[in-house]
Amino acid sequence: MTQSASIRRANITIFMVVVSALLVILLLAATSRAEKKTGPYADDVAKFCKDTPPGEGRMAKCLREHEKDLLPDCKERITAAKQARQEFRKACEDDAMHFCKDMKPGGGRIHNCLREHESALTPDCMAMMEKNKELK
Repeated sequence: MTQSASIRRANITIFMVVVSALLVILLLAATSRAEKKTGPYADDVAKFCKDTPPGEGRMAKCLREHEKDLLPDCKERITAAKQARQEFRKACEDDAMHFCKDMKPGGGRIHNCLREHESALTPDCMAMMEKNKELK
């Protein structure tokens, strides 16, 4: 593998990590409801993360740090978020490598790149992009 191919592969891997984090954040968006004392995360957020300021993935990170102590409903949501992250990676990695190979990951650039090429994406990646729209 050439150095530029290795760099592209690393960029795509970073992109997938960023997208994965975004999926976790979307799935954990219910933590805003938890701040209002509702939703599957409310008790765990109140117990473990009450002093954690929301935003930038801090709440999700706090919950991950206490994952073994979380209530079953919260654990199920986190497991679902992990599965969604893996599904997105599997569905869109080739498309990201094809359409966005020279794109620097971060700031939503690769996700935007995929959106710009939405009509040419593989069916699996297209379905995943649609699923992400529904989560927002």
